[in-house]
Amino acid sequence: AVVSTQSTGGENRTVRDLKDHIETLTKLPRPMQKLMFKGLVKDETKTLKDLKLAKNSKMMLVGTMMSDIVAVNTKPSTSEIAESTGSSSKREPLCKQKLHVKVLEKGKPEDAMPGMKGVKHSLPTTPINGMVNKTGGKVRLTFKLEEDSLWIGTKARTEKVNMSSIRTVVSEPIEDSPEYHIMGIQLGPTELSMYWVYWVPAQYVDAVKDAILGKWQPFF
Repeated sequence: AVVSTQSTGGENRTVRDLKDHIETLTKLPRPMQKLMFKGLVKDETKTLKDLKLAKNSKMMLVGTMMSDIVAVNTKPSTSEIAESTGSSSKREPLCKQKLHVKVLEKGKPEDAMPGMKGVKHSLPTTPINGMVNKTGGKVRLTFKLEEDSLWIGTKARTEKVNMSSIRTVVSEPIEDSPEYHIMGIQLGPTELSMYWVYWVPAQYVDAVKDAILGKWQPFF
C-alpha cells in the first residue's frame, strides 16, 4: 500500500489512525491488519513521524478478511462431502483407461513371472522381470537396497534411479488377471513423469512399495 501523510491526516497521526483509515478504504478490520515498514510495525501508539514515514512512503499491508476465515473454518455440508466422494469414486480403473488398454490387449508376456493373488512375498534376490512398459518393451526391476537405488532395465538401456527421488508408487490389479498389477512409478514432480509397468506379480507389489517409499512414511 502507498501511505500518504496528507491523506491520513498528517505525520502526527498514529499507526492506529492509519489502520482505521485503511479499514475505511478496504473493509479490512484493524485487528486483522499487519503493517510492514522496515519490519513489522507493532506499536499502534507511534506516530507516522516516529516511524520516519515520508510523503507517499510505501508500506506492506498483510491481512485476512473475516469472510475468508469463516470460509476456511466452515465444515463442508453432507451433500458437499457426498458430491466429492462420488466424483472420486467415479474414477475409471487403470485397466479401463485407454493408455493401459492398448498394452493389456497384447496379453500377458510369455516370460512373465508367476503371479499369486492374496499373498505377500519379500523382494526376490533376482530382478523382477517378464514385465512390459507402455510401449510394450520388456522391463525388469532390480533393487540395489545397499545403494538405495532402483534399476529400471529395458533392452535398450538401464536407468539407475535413486529411490529417495521417487515421489510415489501406485498400483491396481489387472481386472481379468488379479494375480498381476499395473504399477506406476513417479520419477518426477508431476504425474506426467509416471513410468508405467504392466504384469507385475501381485505377491511383490507391497514389497516394491515398501522398498521404494519406506515401510513407515513420515507425515509432513
